[in-house]
Amino acid sequence: MRESACNREYPRLVTSAEPAPAAAGEQVPAEQVDAEVSGIGLTYVIGRWIVAPLARMIYRPRIIGRKNFPRKGAVILASNHLSFIDSFVIPMAAPRPVRFLAKSSYFDGKGIKGWFSRHFFYAAGAFPVQRGAGQAALDALAQQRRLLESGWSTALYPEGTRSLDGRLYKGRTGVAFLALQTGAPVIPVGLVGTNEMMPVGAKFPRLRPRVTVSFGEPLDLSHHGSADSGRARRQATDEIMAAIHALSGQELANAYNEAPASNPVERLKQVLPHERR
Repeated sequence: MRESACNREYPRLVTSAEPAPAAAGEQVPAEQVDAEVSGIGLTYVIGRWIVAPLARMIYRPRIIGRKNFPRKGAVILASNHLSFIDSFVIPMAAPRPVRFLAKSSYFDGKGIKGWFSRHFFYAAGAFPVQRGAGQAALDALAQQRRLLESGWSTALYPEGTRSLDGRLYKGRTGVAFLALQTGAPVIPVGLVGTNEMMPVGAKFPRLRPRVTVSFGEPLDLSHHGSADSGRARRQATDEIMAAIHALSGQELANAYNEAPASNPVERLKQVLPHERR
């Protein structure tokens, strides 16, 4: 029988701060743990315990609902996405470490600029992944699943990309798929003001206005059904987006946030019914 794509094991794309999950009953070698922790350990510790508190002191974000964040165990943060700075604001506001995806190109640069970019993203809790559809999308989901199986909290954006007009777009089903597959609760996150703090094209965040980060109550999506059901994924995604909307108060776009099609084939794909992961 052919193994399903969601159960395949994919090569890891990053040395993360925790060991890859072992098979049932298998002990992770100490050498492997040491090697992976040393990969970004010091950089991440500096970012988490020095840079993040300093940023909170300077930018003074309003943080609501921290009590809703479980102190341990796998959890998925599902947030609206308004600005490049969102992936730094969320870990800064969270009461425990948060990991998130970042384009592998941020980690591949050469020279001083490449070194700074790489360590900057490692310090924020990012790990590199190839962006895209098809196999790349499956690889990204597999990376997130590994983090969840290791008990991490991870942050994702159901809209898929930043909202350039400030509206809240329809959610793609990848977040729901992970939640239904792993059983991890989903914490909806509402960000307000990050697009004004760091608008498109800005190189550095502004000191004003203060941003608001709202953590909603954890969502147990298991009642929607199996991760293999397209209907369950869609209904779970809609529940997530409704919770995000309640926190962010954004105008609803009632459409997917998709980049303009670059050719006739892409335009056809966008028109034809298909599931947006």
